Amino acid sequence: MSDTVGLAGDRIRSFVERIEQLENELKELNEGKKEVFAEAKGEGFDVKILKEIIRLRKQDEEEREEHETLLDVYMRAMSEDAPAAKAA
Repeated sequence: MSDTVGLAGDRIRSFVERIEQLENELKELNEGKKEVFAEAKGEGFDVKILKEIIRLRKQDEEEREEHETLLDVYMRAMSEDAPAAKAA
């Protein structure tokens, strides 16, 4: 039975070490991403806008168009309600 426990322990250790390695790699990648954003900011680019572009590029075209349409509809609805709200 100790052989089985030893094998399970080795397998668990292997998983844990792989996950720890991936966490370290993610940390390094996130640090690299921060450096790129800092560089862009240093050159005068708006980091918030760059993040928005990245988010939009992750969406497929149909999803992006739906988002833009809804945004436009909501903005128009707000601007139509603005005079009524001021009068109240």
